[in-house]
Amino acid sequence: MAGAFILGCEGPDLTAREAAFFRESDPWGFILFARNVDTPDRLRALTGDLRAAVGREAPVLIDQEGGRVQRMGPPFWTRWPRPLTQMSRATDPERAMFLRAALIAHELRDVGIDVNCTPTADIAGEHTHPFLLSRLYGDGVDTVAARARANADGCLAGGVLPVMKHIPGHGRGSVDSHLGLPRVDTPLDDLRRTDFEVFRRLADLPMGMTAHVVYSAIDTAPGTISGAVLAEVRGTIGFDGLLMTDDISMGALPGDMAQRCTRAIAAGCDVILHCNGEAAEMEAVAATAPRLEGRSADRAARALAMRADPAPLDIEAAHAELGRLTS
Repeated sequence: MAGAFILGCEGPDLTAREAAFFRESDPWGFILFARNVDTPDRLRALTGDLRAAVGREAPVLIDQEGGRVQRMGPPFWTRWPRPLTQMSRATDPERAMFLRAALIAHELRDVGIDVNCTPTADIAGEHTHPFLLSRLYGDGVDTVAARARANADGCLAGGVLPVMKHIPGHGRGSVDSHLGLPRVDTPLDDLRRTDFEVFRRLADLPMGMTAHVVYSAIDTAPGTISGAVLAEVRGTIGFDGLLMTDDISMGALPGDMAQRCTRAIAAGCDVILHCNGEAAEMEAVAATAPRLEGRSADRAARALAMRADPAPLDIEAAHAELGRLTS
């Protein structure tokens, strides 16, 4: 059984020390950032080396949303506009979102990446922090749910698994959770009609990522480490896919790395996500997180079973159609 955690590495090449550590700790998957991206050939070698270190076709994740958050860009890959900007001018936003996600998936699969941390299904609002706002798809439940569904469908058509985020909703947060802890004081009934409702409509997707947000109507602890919040995710929202934390090293969470991991797993997360590639922190995660077993292992297996070869896609024609829809 693999470890219930996802880890990163420091640079564009896997070091011997990292390979030995991954071989011993056996993370369920890996995540890449701009620090890991150089040329296509070098990136293919890295994804291959990561999988070789654990001896299986481990999932390799990336955040390739487009706009503010994209780890791969020119000269080898497309520079994507901000989702909110592109969707606001699209004549058929759902078709445009599908094409965008499918084209991104094509670029990812070409270098060995098979999971994209998207769609971002949070609702944009007047208090949404700028770190998140331009990454969103709209300001209403119907709009966001439909565009997020189109994004997920595009990922899957391109042979890439989607990870919807940030469940149960980060859009009302006015603090950057990389640096501090957002607090949402909206009544629970209102949240269930709006932010939570988007994720309820997407509850069949294979994977989700938690929100480091306090929902005071439910608990005083951030959602990632709150059993009450994650009970809402599994219950009212009805999500039974693989649930990973947002980056466990972010500034929103209290405690040291071991305490954060322990609380997240106890609250109901299936997998710990650790992103910065720092050896000491990764060692603490590997020493604290359990092995994937029981329902968590079943959810992981169900998610990976959805990995499939990409559907045929005429890349030039898809780019041309997307251009017509958004010009």
